[in-house]
Amino acid sequence: MTEVSERLNRLAESATLAMARMSRELKEEGYDIIALSLGEPDFDTPDFIKESAKKAIDDNFSHYTPVPGLLELREAICRKFKRDNNLDFTPNQIVCSTGAKQSLANLCLSLLNPKDEVLLPCPYWVSYVEIIKLAEGVSVEIPSTITTDFKVTPEQLEAAITPKTKLLMFSSPCNPSGTVYSKEELLAIAKMLEKYPDILIISDEIYEHINFTNAHFSIGTIPSMKERTITVNGLSKGFAMTGWRLGFIGAPLWIANACNKVQGQITSATCAIAQKAGETAMLADPKAVTTDMKNTFLRRRDMLLEKLKEIPGIKCNIPKGAFYIFPDVSYYFGKKDGDKTIENANDLCMYLLNKAHVALVSGAAFGNPECIRISYAAADDKLMEAAKRMKEKLAELK
Repeated sequence: MTEVSERLNRLAESATLAMARMSRELKEEGYDIIALSLGEPDFDTPDFIKESAKKAIDDNFSHYTPVPGLLELREAICRKFKRDNNLDFTPNQIVCSTGAKQSLANLCLSLLNPKDEVLLPCPYWVSYVEIIKLAEGVSVEIPSTITTDFKVTPEQLEAAITPKTKLLMFSSPCNPSGTVYSKEELLAIAKMLEKYPDILIISDEIYEHINFTNAHFSIGTIPSMKERTITVNGLSKGFAMTGWRLGFIGAPLWIANACNKVQGQITSATCAIAQKAGETAMLADPKAVTTDMKNTFLRRRDMLLEKLKEIPGIKCNIPKGAFYIFPDVSYYFGKKDGDKTIENANDLCMYLLNKAHVALVSGAAFGNPECIRISYAAADDKLMEAAKRMKEKLAELK
């Protein structure tokens, strides 16, 4: 009998997408599900960006573009990197892809040989591990806890380095914890990495504009890290453009060329219309576009944290960015729902989905199995109702 490949069998389904699928199925059965599982802003793309896309259609931007993107888009991204991040790139160092997820896949497929190791500070975005696996690399998880604000130290990272270490991959602001590494913390990590010149850094900065510290710092600006860092970004989060599918990297030229080669054999360029919309977004003042959305997320964060404080056993840090809360829920492990024992965060998420009709994601998918991820990219009334339902149903566990 013909079977799927071993490669496919090694991959896990995305935990966030799996929960979204289960939520839809329950909704279709008539249940009132509050979905707080997906990382998608509940805002619409700004009108001026949509207008530029409409104009692009009328101007017949309906043909293939260069694989890494239109030159004018890559020039706009260079200006954005300099303006917002103090990073210097030329257009041939930029590769635009079908979302930042493809950018990450391009990088891992371009850089990893079988058994090469990737340092992953925990928690990490759910797809990092599976993308590394697809590229035949090995994930080396560096643990953290809520007591350290989900940050790892240079000493922890160094202790995990071996002759097979090829990459350090992390996000700041972090999905799922909302953690933001400060300039001083990144300088300390960079100082340690100076002893290991062959290790490259993938800095995922997709949540750059949803940063409540107002002090986003890019590790690629550190002189000793400049030729070793690939900065990944995109339009999904800060510009509410998830469905447009436009991510990009700024990288040393040899790495950009490698990603260009991989992408040329898989998808070629991303959508030409999305590229023209992206050019408009990159040229705009980001504060004018993102400030209201960021302030809304900050208000929701504080509102939801207050409600979660009312639930016994829930421990929260204060996320400094993104739009997630990542509470430690291990207090509930070992408690029972009738005859069924809540063994872990996976069980707790399924309990809350089926009993409270609130969709969340287990922290096990992000490398912290004692936690769950709650997205507050939802309307205020939905968040308040979700917290109420969680409090009621968690109180029923004995």
